[in-house]
Amino acid sequence: MKDFEIQDIEVDLLVEALYRRHGYDFRNYARASLKRRVVGLAPAFGCARVSELIPRLLRDPEFVRQIVPKLSVPVTDMFRDPPVFLTLRRQVLPLMTSYPRLNIWQAGCASGEEVYSLAILLREEGLSERVHIYATDINDEALARAEEGVFPLRQLRDFSTNYLKAGGRQSLSHYYHAHYDHARLDPSLRQNITFARHNLASDGVFCEANLILCRNVLIYFDRVLQSRALRLFHDSLVRQGFLCLGNRESLQFSEVAEDFTAIDLEHRVFRKRLLAEPGP
Repeated sequence: MKDFEIQDIEVDLLVEALYRRHGYDFRNYARASLKRRVVGLAPAFGCARVSELIPRLLRDPEFVRQIVPKLSVPVTDMFRDPPVFLTLRRQVLPLMTSYPRLNIWQAGCASGEEVYSLAILLREEGLSERVHIYATDINDEALARAEEGVFPLRQLRDFSTNYLKAGGRQSLSHYYHAHYDHARLDPSLRQNITFARHNLASDGVFCEANLILCRNVLIYFDRVLQSRALRLFHDSLVRQGFLCLGNRESLQFSEVAEDFTAIDLEHRVFRKRLLAEPGP
């Protein structure tokens, strides 16, 4: 048997062990991307082969906390893709002003930059007092960083350009306090945010949401898991709720595609149809 075939088997065994022993389900993640990350684990932990990681994964409860952050992809920026946030500001949030209470679910929140971006947007549009944001991720380490709300000062300065392109009303520095080379975001931004672990591969509906954002997460899933996640979002949204995906993600081949209409197709912002509303 060739080495690459053995490696495929080792990857399968590790992913299955991770699921059956600890409940983290990476089995339907996009194969090529997942394999690269799993194979990279071996040298990172001083092992010659992926198979050497499996006994430790099965017997050391702390080891899983080191592995999961390396398999998930907690990469994000504040106001990433500014035109998306501008679309939310101009075309989505004005349609939500008539609701007395609103729930927003940010699925795959990583280390929280986009969640805080959303909190700033809601404050500037006068909605923050009536909105609760549920920010979820599979990565406990990333969630802890998100809840802390502390970021390198250099990054926040870089994010200022994104903020202004997203229609920012003042300076981004208004929302953080600098201390040496780090900055702490204004704690009041966290008042209406709940950070929690949620696994899109295995967990159910998290909340009844008026708006769901899940951007650049589905690209790491295979078609089966993408369909599961989109069905989950569909079932979580209230009637005429909004869904925002990443710029390389689509509803096109999903079983729920006909239940949505595009608000801004270029920036992947959709609205759930009323039951009697006809498709395109």
